[in-house]
Amino acid sequence: MSATTKIAVHSLADLKNTTDDALPNYLHSLKFRQIHNQTDVRLVLGYSAVIIAGALFYFDYKFGWEASKPYTAPAVVAYFILNSAFSYWLWFVEAGTVYEGEGSTGKVRIASSTKKHIPIYECDVLFTPAGSNLQQKIHIRAPMTRWFTSDGYFVAKPFQQWLASEVPIIGAADPSNVVEEIGRGSETERTLNATGNNAIDVLEQLKASGAKVSTGSGRRRKA
Repeated sequence: MSATTKIAVHSLADLKNTTDDALPNYLHSLKFRQIHNQTDVRLVLGYSAVIIAGALFYFDYKFGWEASKPYTAPAVVAYFILNSAFSYWLWFVEAGTVYEGEGSTGKVRIASSTKKHIPIYECDVLFTPAGSNLQQKIHIRAPMTRWFTSDGYFVAKPFQQWLASEVPIIGAADPSNVVEEIGRGSETERTLNATGNNAIDVLEQLKASGAKVSTGSGRRRKA
């Protein structure tokens, strides 16, 4: 199903934000329950800093500088500590997390990112299959042109197929969207990244995976 909102295809922020919004919608449709623990901590830190700043301003406005002077330094220190904790939590704990949740097939946490001027959607995925205590981590990536039309409309089906094919617990929850070729393509990409300096090994691994490999000389055909 296509989204009805058109975005600017040349805006990387719009492409990423639209994709980020589609991710929890898809997982909720698979009966995953979102976990808000990280968001709750961020909100507590942020609102606490704002409340301290607002309270100090009100106290100073109401009673004057002499009355509020003894409380100014402690309030500034508390605000600085809370704001620093907020920034640390946002950049190093959440670290781009767009979804954390749990379903019948396991737990999953997905953090997304993009590189400047490159319309490739990258995700660090932490997941724990149901019935297991072993947490696994994978890195997946795909061009966002796979699920956006040339005129800026989001198409859900290829995005869902990509996630279901790449993330095992999502694929287990939505087997109808698992496409073998998508997973194989990503595995090929990981193989090339890992052993790109050895062409012979790469070819052998591609052949073993079932991918079609041309062994021609690579020369251009004369006109």
